[in-house]
Amino acid sequence: MARRPHAHAGRTALVTGASSGIGEALARCFAEGGFDLVLVARSADKLQALAAELQAAHGVAVQVQPSDLARPGAPAALARALERKGLAVDVLVNNAGVLEQGAFTDIAAERHQQLIDLNVSALTAMLTEFLPGMRERGWGRVLNVASIAAFQPVPSLATYAATKAYVLSLTEALSEELKGSGVRIGALCPGITATPMVSRATEANHKLSQLPRFLVGDAAEVAAEGYRACLRGEVICVPGVFNLASTLAARATPKWLLRGLSGAVVRRSL
Repeated sequence: MARRPHAHAGRTALVTGASSGIGEALARCFAEGGFDLVLVARSADKLQALAAELQAAHGVAVQVQPSDLARPGAPAALARALERKGLAVDVLVNNAGVLEQGAFTDIAAERHQQLIDLNVSALTAMLTEFLPGMRERGWGRVLNVASIAAFQPVPSLATYAATKAYVLSLTEALSEELKGSGVRIGALCPGITATPMVSRATEANHKLSQLPRFLVGDAAEVAAEGYRACLRGEVICVPGVFNLASTLAARATPKWLLRGLSGAVVRRSL
């Protein structure tokens, strides 16, 4: 299929965690926008199927790079592989992440470390690999996928929420460091979204399935808002009116009260 003329033709977006959920939906948004793609996730088969679909539908070039980014050195190896192919990354979407729900002391130490390795260490390593090139070229966009959990402590999601607070804080700091460079960085902070990751958490705690439907976002809608915010260079994007209201309230509420309210709600749901 011939490429259609588009403002973003010739630019490449790298999307991690692209095999399902919000990552897959973001890949679709960038392909529809005319970006060439580098798709990264552990599942090669899913990435290949998605790549074939997006190439056929939108006429963009799609590279598949299977990788477990939580492994030490994996982000650097990915960057070197793309350099050998002559690919420069213009947009970095740090979507890969994992979630674990439950009491902190009931979760194995190895699992806590896995959350930190992927949600924090891998994301930071991806930034160190790809931000310098964007600055040198004078243009770039970064979208770090955080969560509304980044705005407050969340009992039963303690480590997950802490990793997302790191992502949000890092993003806000870098947004100031990068001013005037032509590179913009932002955080997409969705609420509960219908994704395989959330489905697995629901299977572990069936009370989560009782959440009102209006609280559960659609991955495609979340991705579309994130895509638009990324290209506009917005620093924080919170999809959904209810989610936005809750994050604004969280930032305005005294920490001691916020902790107490979070604890009371969670204790009733466990």
